[in-house]
Amino acid sequence: MFKIKNSIHFFIILLISFILFRMVNSLDTITVNIKTFISILGPFIWAFSIAYLLNPMMSYLERNFKIKRGLSIGIVYLVVLGLIIITATIVSPRIVKSIAQILNDMPSYINITQEWVKTNVINSKILERYGVTGYVEQNINQILIQVTAFLDKTLNTLVVSIIGFTSVFFNLILGLIISIYLLKDKEQFIISIKKVLYAVFSQDVANSIIKFGTEVDDIFSQFIIGKFIDSLIIAILCFLGLLILKIDYPILISLIIGITNMIPYFGPIIGMIPAVVITLFYSPIKALWVAIFILILQQFDGWVLGPKILGDKVGLSPFWVILAIVIGGGTFGVLGMFLGVPIIAVIKMILERYVAKKLSNKKIHIK
Repeated sequence: MFKIKNSIHFFIILLISFILFRMVNSLDTITVNIKTFISILGPFIWAFSIAYLLNPMMSYLERNFKIKRGLSIGIVYLVVLGLIIITATIVSPRIVKSIAQILNDMPSYINITQEWVKTNVINSKILERYGVTGYVEQNINQILIQVTAFLDKTLNTLVVSIIGFTSVFFNLILGLIISIYLLKDKEQFIISIKKVLYAVFSQDVANSIIKFGTEVDDIFSQFIIGKFIDSLIIAILCFLGLLILKIDYPILISLIIGITNMIPYFGPIIGMIPAVVITLFYSPIKALWVAIFILILQQFDGWVLGPKILGDKVGLSPFWVILAIVIGGGTFGVLGMFLGVPIIAVIKMILERYVAKKLSNKKIHIK
């Protein structure tokens, strides 16, 4: 009997080793199959994401206005449909037109910038005394080439993103339709998940999983929705401020500021660079005003608006937030920079509870 058990264990280990070996040698095929599977599930991923984002609005209408589920869903999706129509017919065409105009006027912008630098920097007696003018004169062309390349890459990335968005428009529409059914029957879905958990696990374990899932949902939903509302308000304020300052391309710059504001800490700096560069080409003085205005706007967001909307949703110190942004950005790009914060918050919560449980078992109390 002992030999039979050893033989079975050996066979299982051998089988697992063979499977792992085949997986390692077929990583490219596995990656392609995973991407294909995810693309097939694209409409359902969109549906879950849309339902997840719209659920708080629907719940708010039902809770505060005593509206039935069907009517609340109808109101929510009318608002969404209106935003889609406005974006497709007004915002997107103007953004594309602004990008095309900037790229078309790039050569003249470079000439204007060179003339301004020559007049105000190279011929400046004060700056010449400190050796600044010589450095600028020698490197002005290289600086302009690098700035132009940066702006060109940024704008082209934005255009590609817009085109990419239109290419998944079918999945988005199908996702919108499916999300209606998810919201309509969300309680039934939740009950089904609970039934599976209680059927598979013990009652204590199932209760722990449900509690943990609720806490994770609170962290993600409050952070994502709060950050979205915060960034939308900042984008609108930026647009109004740029109109008052009479800055060209206000919609394009406001969109950049709003999107990058979704990234904590580094987002405002990332968004300010292309905004200033766009303005710098046709008016360095206005570029300075744009930089000052965006800095003031971001300070207002950091000290007033952000805390009002977000509060302390994730409970992370600046160190953990920066760590989440660096790791998330290095691993998954911009999306990782954004989602890294709530993910780190969840990981930190798990580690803190694990450590607290271990210390309690050892009867160690650290103040």
